[in-house]
Amino acid sequence: MKVNWKDLFPEPIRTILGRIPPALLEQVEEVRIREGRPLEINAGNSYHFLTAQGSPTAKPEEAYIPLKEVTHRLLDLISNHSLYTLEEELRKGFITIPGGHRIGLAGRTVLSGGRVEYLRDINGFNVRVAREVHGVADRILPHLLDMKSGQVFHTLILSPPQQGKTTLLRDLARQISSGTKLTGVSELVQGLRPRLKVGIVDERSEIAGSYKGVPGFDIGPRTDVMDGCPKAEGMMMMLRSMSPDVLIVDEIGRPEDAEAVMEALHSGVSVIATAHGRDLAELSSRPALRTLIEAQMFQRYVQLQRTSQGMSFRLADAKMRGLQHSGAGGEAFG
Repeated sequence: MKVNWKDLFPEPIRTILGRIPPALLEQVEEVRIREGRPLEINAGNSYHFLTAQGSPTAKPEEAYIPLKEVTHRLLDLISNHSLYTLEEELRKGFITIPGGHRIGLAGRTVLSGGRVEYLRDINGFNVRVAREVHGVADRILPHLLDMKSGQVFHTLILSPPQQGKTTLLRDLARQISSGTKLTGVSELVQGLRPRLKVGIVDERSEIAGSYKGVPGFDIGPRTDVMDGCPKAEGMMMMLRSMSPDVLIVDEIGRPEDAEAVMEALHSGVSVIATAHGRDLAELSSRPALRTLIEAQMFQRYVQLQRTSQGMSFRLADAKMRGLQHSGAGGEAFG
């Protein structure tokens, strides 16, 4: 289900967003709405406040200020006027809506036994705009293929938030599933079998952007999605039920995630996963990921970094030895 992200908002925010200069609007990645405080956007990794006329400004006193009536209408819209049906999402602090757009929430937590039971008095929203960009995997995919077997290397993609990991995963799934030959580098990918089955475990409904189980993004003709399922459990379900050749999962990091990845790798399935981290040294400081790294379970590491010129990436092998560094260039991942 395709959703125009501007239609997610109540008036007058929808009108304000519609007045943003087109070149800036195309780069919008986040819309931050805080009750009683300035309306803000993140566009191309630069933050701007917005006036009531949709003009960007660095001065918060010039910005439009959403009040309680507007934030309450927004909450009604994103919950489809039924907030109680989103208890599990509210416990996690975010809601994913049709189109794969993710809305982070801030407010007052209600605790039970020392754990977050519920989120109430919600007054802050961070709407992350999801986009699919065909071709963002073109420069990276050839380095993730084993030319002898025609299979995909076990790969971990790492970067801080908002560097393009999920957008890259989406395009990798599409190209691996469809067997697309990459323009100009077809000799590098001729070993890729054109009928690889891809399984996506999409805990937050961001990779495939599913609505009622149907993907909203182009993720390829041979791709199955386990939507809204915890990663560890979803990986096991996918292995048992759909026999994928390649398993794709976003943002691993918990011990149960590492155990499930280990199980998948020992099952003869290629795994492509992402994790938050600036570099491999930072990942190694996290016990669950350190277990996978020290066991050399991943054959390729891809470190992403966005720059003003585009996207750069570094490659390393299982022993964390650098393979190649690309210069910045190409279209930045959305």
